[in-house]
Amino acid sequence: MNQRIGYARVSTDDQNLHLQRDALEKVGCQVIYEDKASGKNTERPELEACLKALRSGDTLVVWRLDRLGRSLGDLVKLVTTLEEQKIGFESLQEKIETTSASGKLVFHVFAALAEFERNLISERTRAGLRAARARGRLGGRKPKLKQKDIREIKALLKDPNIPVSDIAKRFGVSRTTIYNRVGVVKPDREGTKA
Repeated sequence: MNQRIGYARVSTDDQNLHLQRDALEKVGCQVIYEDKASGKNTERPELEACLKALRSGDTLVVWRLDRLGRSLGDLVKLVTTLEEQKIGFESLQEKIETTSASGKLVFHVFAALAEFERNLISERTRAGLRAARARGRLGGRKPKLKQKDIREIKALLKDPNIPVSDIAKRFGVSRTTIYNRVGVVKPDREGTKA
């Protein structure tokens, strides 16, 4: 075992894989899996096949980090999974490899930065929501019916000749929205509860 298996990816069909392939072959990769897909695309069949082919003691080699993961978080998750399976990882351009103590340290610094970034985003989101609430803004979608509409609907509901479904159509909402927003449950026109 102890194979060096390469993975290369380009984003579009008009790009070619020559540069990545040459670099991977130069460092001893005899098997190279190649995808032509955007990094945002979750369907990368060759990456899936590559990950299935890797065995304990092997090393996955990429030309650059961004060829493998869609984000730093995805990359950290993937490399952590590889590490758990005793599979090494190496990125040629960034000179990162997880088969040595110093390489693992560098990668774990990246992992810590990714976690820090996620926490910052979460904190900023919570702070923004608190600030919006303090200004009287609540989250969620704006109500479809204004107070004026609700008053008009209440008046229309008093007329037994106007079906609730017609009122709902007129205001562009469902019957359920009418009942929830107006706060009344009237017998429908067939004599059963709506």
